[in-house]
Amino acid sequence: MKAPSGYRSVLSRVRHLGSAKDGVHHWWMQRLTSVALALLTLWFVPSVVALVGAERAAVLAWLGSPATVTLMALTIVAVFHHAQLGMQVVIEDYVPDEDWRLLALIAVKLAAVLMAAAALAALAFAAFKG
Repeated sequence: MKAPSGYRSVLSRVRHLGSAKDGVHHWWMQRLTSVALALLTLWFVPSVVALVGAERAAVLAWLGSPATVTLMALTIVAVFHHAQLGMQVVIEDYVPDEDWRLLALIAVKLAAVLMAAAALAALAFAAFKG
């Protein structure tokens, strides 16, 4: 149900202040990436611990497995997406200046995309070229 326009000030209507209708999606994405990371950590940590002291060839063989490369790629995407979502909340809550907030949000999103791309490229290189 839409609130009558009389409840919002003229200035808030001009600036389009109010609900962006994006909070629920953001909340769900944070929860989904949290659950995904919890499950992926249950696979990742024992796998890496088992590789301690292994030869480079053994690690590359492990990375070359289709299941491993898929789970590693999912881990990378989930880590950087979850981190970006968390930083977005912090920036939105604690950066009062609109210009600096926008700049910080763009920088965080760009950094997350670039670091995820670099990690995925390194994974692909290690898994397929060795």
